[in-house]
Amino acid sequence: MAIVIAGAVAPAAPGAFADAATASPCTPGATYGPPLPTQSVAAQLVRGGFNFLEGPTWDQRTGTLLLSHMQNPTGPQGVQPSSVLRYTPPATFDTFIAASGSNGLAVTPDGTRLLAATHDNRTVSSYSLTDRSRATVAANYLGRAFNSPNDLTIGQDGTTYFTDPSFQRGNRYDEQGGRTGVFRVRDGVVSLVDNTLPQPNGIVLSPDGRTLYVGATAANTIVKYTVFPDGTTGNRTTFASIRTPDGATVDCAGNLYWASYDEGLVHVFSPSGARLGTISAGRNTTNAAFGGSDGRTLYITSGGSGGGFGLYQTRLNVPGNPY
Repeated sequence: MAIVIAGAVAPAAPGAFADAATASPCTPGATYGPPLPTQSVAAQLVRGGFNFLEGPTWDQRTGTLLLSHMQNPTGPQGVQPSSVLRYTPPATFDTFIAASGSNGLAVTPDGTRLLAATHDNRTVSSYSLTDRSRATVAANYLGRAFNSPNDLTIGQDGTTYFTDPSFQRGNRYDEQGGRTGVFRVRDGVVSLVDNTLPQPNGIVLSPDGRTLYVGATAANTIVKYTVFPDGTTGNRTTFASIRTPDGATVDCAGNLYWASYDEGLVHVFSPSGARLGTISAGRNTTNAAFGGSDGRTLYITSGGSGGGFGLYQTRLNVPGNPY
């Protein structure tokens, strides 16, 4: 595997990254032009040779990208081991959290914690970005274990929405009665958003927090829900259709970037659902996230044409929403 394993990094001095941790590349009230330089963009490979990559998220505190590195299923329960890798541009990779059990990741708006959809114990977890200690954010729903939390998104008020397909459940008992769902956790209380979507996967909020988008992989559909001020959601409507929608991200103008696993593409949509173009990366694209000092670098996790997974990147015109 072509990665460099480095030692632990000492926490920064208190307040050293306070501004960087909370600053947003989005300018309130700004008008943005077309997000793509051309209708068809090809991302460039940063590093290949990984087993399976997912859940990229940018840590403004340190100027690094965090992503989940998943291995093949092991043991009688068939659970996939996973760790959090850290990419420091331009070329350094190291293990940030070993045995994280994670898939989708997101840094909290205050820049202090890493939220993770953790299939190892079928929960949503929180990791301190300084000492890497782990806590539980969502343990179960009505006493029943989730299938295998997959991806998540965080509102500015800390409300977290996450998907619960069965992709990483392995051989563990199904406590959701055959249903896969979307959930919300707010102030420690877990609520059901929708348990009628087949294999919900990628999930993202609009920059204003008023719309929640979810990709249903088994239905080849992206749906959306109205989000009310208290975090509850309205009825769902269909936003767009693509093959095997996986992870997603959003830019400051509200344009959506949705990975299609089977196509090896990221489809770009305007907030109205108009198709703006595609970004190609590898063969089986799993997720995308904005990062870089100006928020205009799109990082993409995708399978390579020669086998294995890689991290790709491309520069775009509109900065990405950081959370």
